Amino acid sequence: MVCCRPLAPGSSMSDEPVAPPASSEPAISVALVEDEAGTRERLVRALSQTSRLCLAHAAGTGQELLDWLGDNSVDVLLVDLGLPDIPGLDVIRRARALSPGTEIMVITMFGDEANMMRAFEAGARGYLLKDGTEDDLARHVLNLHAGGSPMTPIIARQLLARLARPMPAVAPPLPARPDVRSDALTAREHDILVKLSRGYTYGEVAGLLDIAPSTVQSHVKNIYSKLAVHSKAEAIFEAHQLGLI
Repeated sequence: MVCCRPLAPGSSMSDEPVAPPASSEPAISVALVEDEAGTRERLVRALSQTSRLCLAHAAGTGQELLDWLGDNSVDVLLVDLGLPDIPGLDVIRRARALSPGTEIMVITMFGDEANMMRAFEAGARGYLLKDGTEDDLARHVLNLHAGGSPMTPIIARQLLARLARPMPAVAPPLPARPDVRSDALTAREHDILVKLSRGYTYGEVAGLLDIAPSTVQSHVKNIYSKLAVHSKAEAIFEAHQLGLI
């Protein structure tokens, strides 16, 4: 059993454990791993929308979460794929081995098919993109615990399209990567992309860097052009693959 903190509406993370509120339905314990502190706080607040959920642990790194899971179990685990120390996919695999009864859901900026399929193969049963999911996060967690597989609509469409495609007899060659040098992005472009990969919005990035939102958008267009991509999720994924962030 874990020592579980109930999530009252509007609450944030606290160091003091409190017994779950009395209810005819048992509380659902939730743990999460997200390296960006502001995003981690927002996820905790989103989970507070129902008293049925209680926060068991909120980790900032993959290793911290795995160390905690070595001595604890939890009903639901939320995992960010872009962790600084251990790839999120490895965290999912190891968490599945440590706590086979835990339902695991991905919450990430990576909306590409490769990460989606690898996450499901590793043991995830839900896949949400960070943009636009926070308001419904508590409902998605309840759905997952009840046996559902919550997915952001675009992820569900990709999965259906992937399952509808016939399996090729021979794997096609990998598409050529754009020739992008490690110094292709300017220091400002790199800083903006790192902040976007951690879940900040364009407006929040503009505030942190003391520049206009239109300037952030201009830099993002340059990033898209240099990485030969067409969306924020693709840019973040490509930059990770190329070792730029």
